[in-house]
Amino acid sequence: MEKLTGKRVLVTGGGSGIGLAVAGQFLQQEAAVVISGRDAAKLERAAGELGGGARLQCLSCDVADPKQVEKLVQQTTDRLGGIDILVNNAGLNVKKRAFRELSIEDWQLQLRTNLDGAFYCARAVLPQMLQRRDGLIVNIVSVAGERALPLGGAAYAASKFGMSALGMCLGAEEKDSGIRVTNIYPGEVDTPILVNRPQPLTEAHRQTILRPEDVAAAVLFVAALPARVSVPELIIKPTAQAYV
Repeated sequence: MEKLTGKRVLVTGGGSGIGLAVAGQFLQQEAAVVISGRDAAKLERAAGELGGGARLQCLSCDVADPKQVEKLVQQTTDRLGGIDILVNNAGLNVKKRAFRELSIEDWQLQLRTNLDGAFYCARAVLPQMLQRRDGLIVNIVSVAGERALPLGGAAYAASKFGMSALGMCLGAEEKDSGIRVTNIYPGEVDTPILVNRPQPLTEAHRQTILRPEDVAAAVLFVAALPARVSVPELIIKPTAQAYV
């Protein structure tokens, strides 16, 4: 396993949930981390919780806006000296997700954030990774990107299937350029996105599902592998959740 000391990491959606846990675990490995998200105040609270000192910085960004993403990547590069690892984690879902209830606005919102945002971020970091012939892009997808079920909803599944295809294509195209791309597909995770479930989870159910730190551990596992090793896809789910 490779040491992550000094690695320069950009984590989108880093203000809570999986992104927050990923940032925390990279900081524990002495990496330098920028967390981004739409809510600047939320990011500052997250930074206080993480306590990363000078190795942690916050930059607000809506990944659905390509101009904001370009600015985010430029500012991160300026502050850290480059980006070795991009964790495409920003994503959302809505309560009214059943097809009969799904509005055009909510459909577009999920595609713009979950899929377009991942594309914009990967596109913005790729040139510097190509120049170095080294880099890792980790896409936090979802089992909904492998199994389209009503639990996630049509728009969420469509965005995540697209994100999966994006990562697989990019990894295949750049396999000779030193760029590694990993799609991680978490099952149910106890994160703030659960507030948008049509039916609230019981406390008993919450106790059986993944924690953000479980997914973060998978990200670190991939990041710590030698550059000669690529993990195209990794599925991580609660033991109690079926994968069919």
